[in-house]
Amino acid sequence: MNGVIVKPEDLDTDRGLIQVRGGKGRKDRVTLLSTVAYKLLEEYLAKAQPQTFLFEGPGRRRYSPASVNAIIKHSAARAGIRKNISAHVLRHSFATHLLERGTDLRYIQSLLGHESSRTTERYTHVTKKGFEQLRSPLDNLAQALNLGETNKGI
Repeated sequence: MNGVIVKPEDLDTDRGLIQVRGGKGRKDRVTLLSTVAYKLLEEYLAKAQPQTFLFEGPGRRRYSPASVNAIIKHSAARAGIRKNISAHVLRHSFATHLLERGTDLRYIQSLLGHESSRTTERYTHVTKKGFEQLRSPLDNLAQALNLGETNKGI
């Protein structure tokens, strides 16, 4: 069975990281573990006491990719989200939000496990958030030289 493998010991709470094995493209990588998610995971770990995999299904087996997506869709519906949500959509949203917050594309590449930066660059076309706040370096230079106001309308 293909799919991500994460074990309880893969949580690096000191550094806020998770070791992910067999992710997209069957690649291993390290990604972020948010403090919010970890607090929820602590409760889950105490209650579920998983033995082998971080999230275990019936018979303590790992969930299949189809089961993970079904859980995500069910959770989205319970939260009132009407969009078509999947693990891939969450992965894409994660990358897009990091990019919108100014995270260097090389870090995003590493977090997603992309070998090529060209694969990660696909996310750059998705977001235009913040473009209205960008300022041309020429405008900055003109302001520094006090040329901005005197040459308007030329």
